[in-house]
Amino acid sequence: MKRLHYISGVTITVFIGLHLLNHFLSVFGEEVHIKFMDQLRVVYRNVFIEFILFVTVLIQIISGLKLFISKRKSLVTYFDKLQVWTGLYLAFFLLIHVSAVLSGRYLLSLDTNFYFGVAGLNTSPFNLFFFPYYGLAIISFFGHIAAVHYQKMKKNFIGLSVKQQSKIIFFIGIVFTVITFYGLTNGFSGVKIPEEYNMLIGK
Repeated sequence: MKRLHYISGVTITVFIGLHLLNHFLSVFGEEVHIKFMDQLRVVYRNVFIEFILFVTVLIQIISGLKLFISKRKSLVTYFDKLQVWTGLYLAFFLLIHVSAVLSGRYLLSLDTNFYFGVAGLNTSPFNLFFFPYYGLAIISFFGHIAAVHYQKMKKNFIGLSVKQQSKIIFFIGIVFTVITFYGLTNGFSGVKIPEEYNMLIGK
């Protein structure tokens, strides 16, 4: 189970990494974000790749929950606990997020692009929920990587201990989250949401 979780985790990390890079590029404007997403969709909107991603997410959630149940009483270090709790939040987030995207695409017939993702972030009072919801997801992703790095890495790097390396990864995640939110909200001044997405924000 642990091996299966690791393999599915590496697979989904590649996709999430590209997805987060896509969001980060919103710092350079909505058009840049949408253009990069269109390029990525050529790959991951392929039926075969999409099926693999869905199965990988399912495996990651199920195996993660089983590992949590088996390890929850043997957590010792800070990074042990970080791995488990960030993993749990990611499982929750992936389940909700994937369901929301599929609902938007097939039930609401919306293009689940930049505006679908940021509608809640840029509308009050929904942003009171979506800022922590998305923020914890990004920070949990980096926190989970930091915890795995702490377990797997055996050597110092440029004079930094493994613990220091892991802390830096986590810190980068926090900074990355703030910068990404800056882009997704047009410099915190708000993004104008097209009318077809108004149903998402109760308009």
